[in-house]
Amino acid sequence: MVERPKIVVIGAGMGGLAAAAVLSRRCDVTVIDKGLAAGGKVRQVSVGGALIDSGPTVFTMDWAFRDVFASAGAQLEDFVDMTPLDVLARHAWPDAGRLDLFASVDESAEAIATFSGRREANNFRAFAKKSQEMFETLCEPFILAESPSMPALLSRRSPLSLLKTSPFSTLWSALGKTFRDPRLQQLLGRYATYCGASPFSAPATLMLVAHVEQAGVWALKGGMQSIAEALEAVGRKNGAAYRFEETVDEVEVSGGRVSGVRLSGGERVPADRIVFNGDVAALASGALGSDARRAATLPEGIQRSQSAITWSGLATASGMDFDMHNVFFSEDYAAEFDAVFEQDRPPADPTVYICAQDCAPGTERSAPHRVLCLTNAPANGDRHTYSEKEIEQCQDRMLRQVRRCGVDLRFQGSPEVTTPNQFNAMFPATGGGLYGMASHGWAASFQRPGVRSKIRGLYLAGGSVHPGPGAPMAALSGLAAARAAMADFGST
Repeated sequence: MVERPKIVVIGAGMGGLAAAAVLSRRCDVTVIDKGLAAGGKVRQVSVGGALIDSGPTVFTMDWAFRDVFASAGAQLEDFVDMTPLDVLARHAWPDAGRLDLFASVDESAEAIATFSGRREANNFRAFAKKSQEMFETLCEPFILAESPSMPALLSRRSPLSLLKTSPFSTLWSALGKTFRDPRLQQLLGRYATYCGASPFSAPATLMLVAHVEQAGVWALKGGMQSIAEALEAVGRKNGAAYRFEETVDEVEVSGGRVSGVRLSGGERVPADRIVFNGDVAALASGALGSDARRAATLPEGIQRSQSAITWSGLATASGMDFDMHNVFFSEDYAAEFDAVFEQDRPPADPTVYICAQDCAPGTERSAPHRVLCLTNAPANGDRHTYSEKEIEQCQDRMLRQVRRCGVDLRFQGSPEVTTPNQFNAMFPATGGGLYGMASHGWAASFQRPGVRSKIRGLYLAGGSVHPGPGAPMAALSGLAAARAAMADFGST
């Protein structure tokens, strides 16, 4: 009997869970994570006896998860109960109206016609078509590539088709040429924040995120945590072992390749291959040992993606009916991102995102609501300590902004607050940055490391590596890491 290769997966985020589920069909897999449960950035907190999704809340790109589950010998629908959303998000501005975007482009265009005029509705149709074309141009040769480069991309797509993805224009400037209504520029510019970037610095290529949402957003029974639990269940079914509340102190390297990991308690776990599902900044900083430092190199002058301040709690709301996803925009978008990326401070006039989790389809609406409230913040959690006074000021600003948009939100008891300090503790060497490096400039996406590191047998997965942040992208990176590891086993 041939002995199965031994794989250690460090981190049980989306990338690590996907890699473990796939690899465990052929290998002996051990997943090690310092957290209490699987999920990584996908997490729930308990407030007043209620479980509240307090990480990613928007589920898109179902096809990516279908690919992962299929590669692990399972079907997504057998593990996850999904319901498509008709309303993608509800948006509000201070004294400037409200606008819903729908799963149907035609419905959204008609809502925009009422909100901002027929010309802007036509502009939105053109925008939706262009964002779809961008996605179709880049999905197969870039998003699904193991480690894309510009020469490789040019070999798969014509220079003209790549220029049509507007890599040298900022998202904000492209939106300014498309829409006259600044509210629509603001609404669609927000897609840059899905990558932790500023729309004033991110390439216009990121408008493809609009198509990702337009192609479908789902509510999951049990919340986003259900997808983490499902991937863990598939891995366990395939024979993977999961060790939580364990910390890896060092990735051991012998003869130029990985040989195992050493835990904080001193135990050594041997491994033929290792998948690291953490921010590459942790490797580059030496947090997992000096030998592993050379696994990935961060570009000089790299800018971290943004962090966040979040409030998870039970709340009542009056003045507007919540949908599941709600956005309350600031009046000065440029000042908001200048504060985060240039002044290294939370914005005085923040845009607020609220996920009202009892407004999901199939969920009984109740009062108070389970809510996650989020505002943008700088990734400075390793160099600045947020005081109680600062946190209170940020909460006051958040509630004031929602109130200016016509909603009176009142927490029942004290919400659970997470600042860049806590995010940095959960995800070391990031400062609390939630998306790896900031996607600023046309070359940023090519600067993310691919799944093969510079150390033989060490593979990378997660939102800080290619193809980028977000639960589906991280899952795709885990699938790519698993495939790379299996291909290398085949070659040896």
